[in-house]
Amino acid sequence: MSAAEEQSSAVDGANRKPRFSEAFKEFIVGDWAPYDEQLPDALPAAAWTPARREAVVKEFPGTTVVVPAGPFKVRSNDTDYRFRPHTSFAWLSGLGEDREPDAVLVLADDMPGTLFFRPRCPRTDEEFYASSRYGEMWVGQRDSLEEMSARLQLPCRDIRELEEALSGRDLLVVRDADPAITDMVDRLRDKDATESDAALETALSEMRLVKDEFEIDEMRRACDATRIGFEAVARELPNAVHNGRGERWVEGVFGLHARHLGNAVGYDTIAAGGDHANTLHWITNDGDLTDGDLILLDAGVELNTLYTADVTRTLPVGGTFTEAQRRVYDVVLAAQSAGIEACRAGAKFTDPHTAAITVLADFFEELGILPGTAEEALSEDGGHWRRWMVHGTSHHLGMDVHDCAQARREIYREGELAAGMVITVEPGVYFKSTDLLVPEQYRGIGVRIEDDILITDGEPENLSASLPRDADEVEAWLAD
Repeated sequence: MSAAEEQSSAVDGANRKPRFSEAFKEFIVGDWAPYDEQLPDALPAAAWTPARREAVVKEFPGTTVVVPAGPFKVRSNDTDYRFRPHTSFAWLSGLGEDREPDAVLVLADDMPGTLFFRPRCPRTDEEFYASSRYGEMWVGQRDSLEEMSARLQLPCRDIRELEEALSGRDLLVVRDADPAITDMVDRLRDKDATESDAALETALSEMRLVKDEFEIDEMRRACDATRIGFEAVARELPNAVHNGRGERWVEGVFGLHARHLGNAVGYDTIAAGGDHANTLHWITNDGDLTDGDLILLDAGVELNTLYTADVTRTLPVGGTFTEAQRRVYDVVLAAQSAGIEACRAGAKFTDPHTAAITVLADFFEELGILPGTAEEALSEDGGHWRRWMVHGTSHHLGMDVHDCAQARREIYREGELAAGMVITVEPGVYFKSTDLLVPEQYRGIGVRIEDDILITDGEPENLSASLPRDADEVEAWLAD
């Protein structure tokens, strides 16, 4: 039994499977309209994926590269999480949304791109009505080999032929994508290639650092959709206050628009009111919202192609900043503006961070909360500013919210910015309510402002600039 068949058998649950009478089997397969013979249009990404696949083949000549989409992941018992394909698979195949669980893309000199997946079966097969994983009665009409090939503009084969197709080849596999496929590849190899597999994942990550035109356009669309989600939240702030558990209300409103405008949220939404904003990854989102407090909303829409925005705005729940809130907000905005200005092709990846924390350290010195000067805090022997700005200022963005994470340190963090890269710029100040070093009027205030920045050959382009950043503009926007 193949890996795919083992997975299918386990999912369908043989111990719970009903026994079908011969009369039912004969009845269920008859009198169905024929399938549409017209093939579907190619996916928009299909014009861009051949160059990506060719780059992989060129990087690993004489090798067969195996890129699984991955299986479903169990949420509880026989209930799965919504499927999302492995990023490398989606980038190289062009498939997004929830497609295609258990599929595998194979790349080689003699096979520059072949998709192995489970095509739909004839309606006369028991799978049609009995399989909860692949059956049309359960999961809808699946593509035939010809239909999938038309969508992706590449050859397609049945996944049950995969093991035979890989036999006798020098193989590399994206190890973390699908354990069953990784086990198959390991069985077919006569050597431990774990380090070589790791090099493959690193290469695939680094290839995505610079976006092509299609990807950049998708990032713009993701930011536009995210703006609509933020606008919906702004309109709903009074209801969020009135109904209680306002953070959940905000999360739900944004999630509704993410599902309506795209595939989903790109990551768990942070809807942090008041002191919750000082917990960097606050995703519990169970607090009330109160007039006079701030809410830090960190959220992004992931499109059907899986490209995601990552935007943060800190908004006064009641529509206007207090004097103390505005003071902190203006400092964070100045730090972010300095960081965005540093987003230049040829600059170090860390330059936006350095520019931003320099502004923040001066503010901390002004408040008298540093043990020495801002210059001392910024030195290698210092770092005291990290108490109130714990995280980095930037990360790469694309199909993953923290994109290209397997890239080498010398290419990513210690590398240079290049035209076509998209990074975030997101400084913050986090004054916890329990921090006795902080002047009392500032305690409990947390502010982060984040935008998605396209590196160009000239001025940086703020892809999420349609959402206001200036404090006066934010107040006017909320009033509208």
